[in-house]
Amino acid sequence: MIVASEFHPAFWLRGPHRQTLFAARCRPTPALIVDHEIWNLTDGDFIDLAWLPDRGQPPDTPLVVVLHGLTGSIDSSYARGLLRQVRARGWRGLLMHFRGAGPRPNRLPQGYHSGDTGDLGRLLTRLRDRFPCAPLFAAGYSLGGNVLLKYLGEQGNAAPLNAAVAVSVPFDLDRCATAINHGLSRAYQAHLLTHMRAEIQRKADTVADALTLPDLHTLRDFRAFDDVVTAPLNGFADAADYYARCSSRPFLRHIRVPTLILHAADDPFMHPDVVPRADELAPCVRLELSTHGGHVGFVAGDRLGRPRYWLEERIPRYLDTVLAGSGLPAASRAGVPA
Repeated sequence: MIVASEFHPAFWLRGPHRQTLFAARCRPTPALIVDHEIWNLTDGDFIDLAWLPDRGQPPDTPLVVVLHGLTGSIDSSYARGLLRQVRARGWRGLLMHFRGAGPRPNRLPQGYHSGDTGDLGRLLTRLRDRFPCAPLFAAGYSLGGNVLLKYLGEQGNAAPLNAAVAVSVPFDLDRCATAINHGLSRAYQAHLLTHMRAEIQRKADTVADALTLPDLHTLRDFRAFDDVVTAPLNGFADAADYYARCSSRPFLRHIRVPTLILHAADDPFMHPDVVPRADELAPCVRLELSTHGGHVGFVAGDRLGRPRYWLEERIPRYLDTVLAGSGLPAASRAGVPA
């Protein structure tokens, strides 16, 4: 199902670039205390989990897993903002850093990419075993949203989640790589590539065991970087093979978990034609499409013009609706301070 979103941008933040840049660069970083857990994996690597501090919640307290976007982390404002709302409800919450995205470089040459669902699957299985009675939710942004939707489509009825939300998803990686290489969008690409080059340089000695690196400064767009770095490090023939196998769009009809997708038609990271058609969505998938909002922007305004971060209102409200309509335990909030 595709429906019109109720989102309306702040009157002083109209336009995709204003929405995108204000949310990413101008918003004060929300204060948040987290506890880090290093989870060692069976292949010798690890991932960093950033947990909201435990406050002795009941075992059936809802748990929300947040998945960041490309070059994101627990320091991303959108992740902190959502986790603050999770904490305010008395729920459990954590952000899963994809491999290499945490404070320390990962141990193996491979990093994370847009289709790497293995670590997410292992984490969700572990969480379901640890909290068998808890409603289990996930919210993914941009790359993290693509990983989440692809995982849900791969797993179908076997997915251990009770509901999911995906924001500003690059449904078709090939089309997105083309779109972000044109016009003003190239500024976003250049910014992200700076961080991607730095991450590879940070672990150059490890990567050198698996790949002969070129001069990274010659890689000036996503397609070039993915052709010579992402694809060979992660077992793909080239960027085209990586994009074809890891785009979430073909997996959407196989999702069997209640899923909300939030997307803006003016997202500057991608062309409007990447948005899937209604007949590509499973019946349990609701895509709310807004005319405005940019990329992980969605900044509304109150009556005085002050910014309201609408995603942090809509996502918890959707999860509340799932809890209310499914018979899942909402977990008592009594006695749990906000």
